[in-house]
Amino acid sequence: MPIELPRIDRRLLGLLTSLSIALLGAAAGRELRAEAAKARIVGLGAATCQQFNDDIKSNPLVRRDYLAWAQGFMSAILLSRPTGVDEGLDLNPATFGLIDQLQFLENHCAKNTSRDFSDAVEALYKRLRQEGRT
Repeated sequence: MPIELPRIDRRLLGLLTSLSIALLGAAAGRELRAEAAKARIVGLGAATCQQFNDDIKSNPLVRRDYLAWAQGFMSAILLSRPTGVDEGLDLNPATFGLIDQLQFLENHCAKNTSRDFSDAVEALYKRLRQEGRT
């Protein structure tokens, strides 16, 4: 069931996304210097898909928070890509907007309850890469 975000909520989503990008960028730099092999996921992305499912069921408004975290995480992935890889990738293409992305995350986590929410976001990133090729 798609949700429609009022204009004010889209501004809030943009602000949360920008904040997430800034925080992830700062944390990523420290993490890369400290440990290049495995980054430690923090925030909502550290939740399992089952926790995500439970959270959005008990409080549908928390979807925005998860989506903002996902956009920030994907932005950090995009920024960490080598030169020439994923350049110009649109994380909010007109053909697969934020509502579609949220639905993707919900569907992915419904099917993969034991996985981490961050795994669902990585799958979404891969989906957006495919979208950029169409």
